[in-house]
Amino acid sequence: MQHKIYLLALAASLLFLCPFKTFSQTQNLKGQVIDKSVRFELIGATVRVAPSDNPEAVPVGAITDESGRFRLANLPLGKYTVLVTYLGYRNAVLTNVTLDSGKETDLLIELEEAVLEQQEVVITATIDKEKPLNDLSLLSTRTFSVEETRRFAAAVNDPARMATSYAGVVAADDGNNHIVIRGNAPNGLLWRMEGVDIPNPNHFSNVGTSGGGISILSSQLLTNSDFSTGAFAAEYGNALSGVFDLKLRKGNSDRREFTIQAGVLGLDVAAEGSFQAERSGPASASARQGSADKKATAGIGSYLVNYRYSTLSLIGKLGVPLGDAVTNFQDLSFNLWRSSGKAGTFSLFGLGGLSKQTLEGSPDTAIWSENLDKRYPYVFLANTGVIGMTHSKIWGSRTFLKTALVFSGTENGLDAKEYLLPDYKLRQNFETSSRQTKGTLSTVLSHKFNARHFIRTGAYFNVLGFRLRQYRYDQESERLEEQLKQTGTSETVQAFAQWQYRPTDRVRFNLGVHSLTMLLNNKVSIEPRAALKYAPDAKQSFSLGYGLHSQVMPLGIYFVKNEEHQRLNPDLDLSKAHHLVLAYDYFPRKKLHFKSELYYQHLFNVPVDKAAPNSFSMLNERDGIVFRSLGNTGLGRNYGLELTGEQFLTRGLYWMATLSLYRSEYRGSDLVWRNTRFDSRYAGSITAGKEWGWNRRGKNRSFGLNLKLISTGGQLDTPIDIEASKAKNETVYVEDQAFADRLPAYFRLDTGVRLKRNYRRLTTTLTLDLQNATNRQNIGGKFFNTDTQQIEIWHQAPLIPVLAYRLEF
Repeated sequence: MQHKIYLLALAASLLFLCPFKTFSQTQNLKGQVIDKSVRFELIGATVRVAPSDNPEAVPVGAITDESGRFRLANLPLGKYTVLVTYLGYRNAVLTNVTLDSGKETDLLIELEEAVLEQQEVVITATIDKEKPLNDLSLLSTRTFSVEETRRFAAAVNDPARMATSYAGVVAADDGNNHIVIRGNAPNGLLWRMEGVDIPNPNHFSNVGTSGGGISILSSQLLTNSDFSTGAFAAEYGNALSGVFDLKLRKGNSDRREFTIQAGVLGLDVAAEGSFQAERSGPASASARQGSADKKATAGIGSYLVNYRYSTLSLIGKLGVPLGDAVTNFQDLSFNLWRSSGKAGTFSLFGLGGLSKQTLEGSPDTAIWSENLDKRYPYVFLANTGVIGMTHSKIWGSRTFLKTALVFSGTENGLDAKEYLLPDYKLRQNFETSSRQTKGTLSTVLSHKFNARHFIRTGAYFNVLGFRLRQYRYDQESERLEEQLKQTGTSETVQAFAQWQYRPTDRVRFNLGVHSLTMLLNNKVSIEPRAALKYAPDAKQSFSLGYGLHSQVMPLGIYFVKNEEHQRLNPDLDLSKAHHLVLAYDYFPRKKLHFKSELYYQHLFNVPVDKAAPNSFSMLNERDGIVFRSLGNTGLGRNYGLELTGEQFLTRGLYWMATLSLYRSEYRGSDLVWRNTRFDSRYAGSITAGKEWGWNRRGKNRSFGLNLKLISTGGQLDTPIDIEASKAKNETVYVEDQAFADRLPAYFRLDTGVRLKRNYRRLTTTLTLDLQNATNRQNIGGKFFNTDTQQIEIWHQAPLIPVLAYRLEF
């Protein structure tokens, strides 16, 4: 309870950190308008802006310059609707564009060329909120914004936690951000940044996982990005369940801006600005506009940097008790961007995260009676780093080429010990160390023949380096036994091509292929992809998509050895899955959207136990490396119906309600069909929020209340053989009854409040999120306690308060 008192005291003090006098404030709205497919600047586009809460107001406007940029200076603070028109292109409407005093708002607006039919010249304006950024993703994909990762209750700036509000996505475990997509194991998820695959971007992650305890990603660097849950576009490979395609925003190229955020998850400091020195002295609005235009035409550059240090360790150093294990993490992320005129644009981006958890043990048995963990000290670390450079070049108005060179690496380790009786010696029970590096060279070419025909093709060459070690204590030999020891390199090659055909503005057809080659054992997968979308009118559309997908197993699995030190899985093939999706979208009115998706996934080439017929399958593994002889004879199937209803932010109110009915089944080497661990049968969620504004017509202050309600069927567990467990002094499962026990249904309520205030050139935001606000004790599973010799249950995360205070200036 003592740490809760500290948190409440901190919250009370932050609530009164408002000694500034408020003013009637204005802010600048600027941006760039480009072609969506080839990304060249649209010169002379018309931009009209009007207050969202006053549709009768006379809009203000601007025309884009020779760099496709526009700037509207000194607009009153608040929310705006932006309409962009350009001859021969479909109109774009952006709603709820927010102007705050602390930061300028800079928009990147992508217009799609219209397919004109005969004398038709009027193209109906469209709202792009529900559409993916990738114009080749026609279904099972949606765009998410940084604002959603901040606004959704208990999302805490984490894309994975935010995604649990979407249909078909459930959390695998409250203690981390692993997500189950349409019944697939969490490790089937792919992370991409700036068009290139990256390692798992989460703190406290394990080998072979796609999630962790806390996201390394900074919301300061991210901009609108895509999230796919099935039948992916041809450019995505090496994934079976889902794709996060992350985009980075550029820093402000006109002036320096800063963000400072303090909270229980860390102390963040961000800075952004232009590489060019800013002129001192007063200048008129027209002079500043001319300067900005001149910089745009001559070439500009910007930087954006964010650093975070764990507040948990800071509070621990102040003597506040937050548990026995010492938890530290820190991360740095950046994006440097430069336009070089005819040479194109260059960017240098990166992220790095260091995380470590240490539990100091004690040989004092009196302490064990109060805290048994003290008998088992450990040190766990997980480090991740990515650095990359991109070059983008546009030729004319039809061709766009993007090349990237990216280096990444991960380091994971666990050193676990145990105090023994009766002599209290400290014995090492387990030791693992994994270092993996990756160098990627990619090039992607987009070419638009005309408004109807568009192609995108590319290739990725990856060089993999690895150093893998794992040892486990053997009771019979009474020493550490080597389970894995391998150092080496390998390569993978990926290539894709995709063509989009639009005979009319109402019909889109995609046809593509992706190839994945693993040179370690020369395994190849050729994967056709296809999608069709038909919109009979502006209010509804039908979509059908198919794709074959494959995935490489964690590298360590290919080097597991038997007692004779012979590799067990040198020829393991790629896991594969057919995805088939049918979707229907309906928009009864503006900002109201209903969606249904029916899907079927057939998984094959799934690794299962080859040594003996049993129930094991990689489809049930959450993470890590398995020490088994595996063969690609396993099967799986996921099928279900997803329903979504949502209202985009309107007059301060938004809501989303989802329902997923699904099954997830698999077949092991014993040829018996069973439910997978993740076959929860159903999942429902309600995510909603309301924002109120006050003080001078709501322009200077706002208060927001958000909630998320999640209800799912229980995951499945395998019964424990208690007699065998006692004999071996470890958990032994009844393998022929795999996942026969269903855990109780899962229920969780998250809430969040947000108070935002605008001052002169300063915006402050105070947030308090409560994960599991009712402190419900959801059961996570069962285990055999070797000390009590009993089967016990473990619970998922209790109530977790997340308090943060942010200043932008």
